[in-house]
Amino acid sequence: MEIKSRSRRLRGSEGLRSLMSETKLSAGELVAPIFVRYGKGIVEPIASMPGINRYSADKVGDYVSALAEIGIKSVLLFGIPRHKDRLGTAAYSDEGIIPKAVSAIKDAVPSTVVMADVCLCEYTDHGHCGVIRGTGVDNDMTLPLLSKAAVAYARAGADVVAPSAMMDGQVAAIRGGLDAAGYKDTVIMGYSAKYASEFYGPFRSAAGSTPQFGNRKAYQMDPANAREAMKEIELDIKEGADIVMIKPALAYLDVISEARRRFNVPIAAYNVSGEYAMLKSAAANGWIDGDKAALEVLLSIKRAGADLIITYHAETIARQL
Repeated sequence: MEIKSRSRRLRGSEGLRSLMSETKLSAGELVAPIFVRYGKGIVEPIASMPGINRYSADKVGDYVSALAEIGIKSVLLFGIPRHKDRLGTAAYSDEGIIPKAVSAIKDAVPSTVVMADVCLCEYTDHGHCGVIRGTGVDNDMTLPLLSKAAVAYARAGADVVAPSAMMDGQVAAIRGGLDAAGYKDTVIMGYSAKYASEFYGPFRSAAGSTPQFGNRKAYQMDPANAREAMKEIELDIKEGADIVMIKPALAYLDVISEARRRFNVPIAAYNVSGEYAMLKSAAANGWIDGDKAALEVLLSIKRAGADLIITYHAETIARQL
């Protein structure tokens, strides 16, 4: 029998495969997460995340300049303060590590889109994302502190603030705080569907944000729930989120896909530390080609519907692209 339709015809060469590729990935769609800490002259490797470093504010501008040269136009900052306390006061200080890093980056590469994570977990001595009252996190007492942090970051020059505490009403509180302070054009990227995931382990080690008691399941989402994620995303959009995020990415591709189908807003996906560390570990053992596997993972996230991907693979993949 003669076979008239041969799909393989369009796969026969690298040129044909590139021409027929349905999903395109560019460096401009990648956001590089960066850990910044107090000190001077610091470029400090993170053991749990091979290839990723902590930077002091005087060094972070050099790193962002190098990223810009390979086409990475956006970064997401996480701060590691000098001191922690029960209320996470270093998170919303104008003299805090994030405002210092934002200023340094804007001085070095003014065109870089600087995103700043807004949460208290890295800044509290108990490691939770908000104010503790009794044995749990008090949602409503936390909201004004998140708003103060967002305003401090916007004042320093951040283009995007990204609330990740998973407090109900956090986007509305931050939007109100920004607008009242005169930062009506500052973008909010909500961590809208942030799951209580085991894939955050390396990040918590890197940022020193492991809870000292209990866990975050009372305010982060149950990994079993997808319909609830749509509700959370819808609420954030109504409260004023300009971009919504699903986190983690790789284990929640179905959530990304459903969000893309339902909502006509930019969607971010966070390819988190545990997903990164798994590939690095497998590559170190010679079980996979780490760079090729990372590109495949990011293509899957883009294919699912993400408009931008926050990933620790950003630098490596941008060099490939």
